[in-house]
Amino acid sequence: MPKAFFVDTSRCTACRGCQIACKEWHDLPATETKQRGSHQNPPDLNPFTYKVVRFSEHRIDGKIEWFFFPDQCRHCLDAPCKEVADSYVEGAVIQDKKTGAILYTDLCKKLKSDECEEIAEACPYNVPRHNTGTGMLVKCDMCIDRQQAGLVPVCVKTCPTGTMNFGERSEMVALAEKTLAKVKKEYPRAEVVDADEVNVIYLVMDKPELYYEYVTADNSGVGQPMSRKNFLAGITKPAKRIFG
Repeated sequence: MPKAFFVDTSRCTACRGCQIACKEWHDLPATETKQRGSHQNPPDLNPFTYKVVRFSEHRIDGKIEWFFFPDQCRHCLDAPCKEVADSYVEGAVIQDKKTGAILYTDLCKKLKSDECEEIAEACPYNVPRHNTGTGMLVKCDMCIDRQQAGLVPVCVKTCPTGTMNFGERSEMVALAEKTLAKVKKEYPRAEVVDADEVNVIYLVMDKPELYYEYVTADNSGVGQPMSRKNFLAGITKPAKRIFG
């Protein structure tokens, strides 16, 4: 049975403990940034940052509202990035049978730069990054090494508020459904995002686009010409969703 995360953004305080723990566990170097008028830092995922807590500020009904989103690879059930990679170098992107994790292997180094770019662009969540120094495509690996040692992913271990949850996929789907019923009492527009498509299931308190452009696969490519990215994202989406 595959594993899954359940990320309850209603509990996220943007402490960024998950972001720092991910960087430390994977022994990733710091990246130089500068103040851009936001507490979000760095401004985006990059080859040395596999997880970033996104900050979004909006004025709603005369009040300033903050929305925090711990962004990472969604480990899609049917990953478009793997579909594209298989057409170039089979085995460059694999899906771990035991956990469901989508993993990028050393075979990525055999891919050409434009092929890496196409694989990254196939992701409807705008996650993979190309490390031009090593030739690798990189992203969250679901802490596969920790799981193999009987440990939970480090972001889950570090989270102090219960935002990050991890376990059997069926358990996380049930937890998402149960939590949504509670959260809707205070946030009636709350929803669970793409639960039938991914192994990183988010609960958001309001419209997904208030958090970030790529929270849902539905938002990627909206109003844009059909591309291979949008085509692949479309053909791998089931006909209906678990939660409304």
